[in-house]
Amino acid sequence: QVQVEESGGGLVQAGDSVMLSCVVSGRRTFDKYAMGWFRQVPGKEREERECVATINYSGDTTYYTDSVKGRFTISRDNAKNLAYLQMNNLEPEDTAVYYCNARKLGTPVEYWGQGTQVTVSS
Repeated sequence: QVQVEESGGGLVQAGDSVMLSCVVSGRRTFDKYAMGWFRQVPGKEREERECVATINYSGDTTYYTDSVKGRFTISRDNAKNLAYLQMNNLEPEDTAVYYCNARKLGTPVEYWGQGTQVTVSS
């Protein structure tokens, strides 16, 4: 069974930086998973989670939602089964629960972590 676990959230001030980490365990084929970071704000349903950033299995293709371009960076270390989200110049609007997603290539199979809260005070 694949397990996904996020870490690194917390309470920060506007303009601060935070790095989120995501470890995927239970499989030796981490490099066969595309990774993504999503966020969910209060009042929104699970299906309304916003896709913040994604990275393909090899790490050479990334996607960012417009509101985080130039501030957030997604990366991965396939040797350590880790994915990261470096968040710089945080804004109060970035406040949300951030979820890590692992999607197996060529299949609809995906796994989610439990989420980590990021709160940005103004």
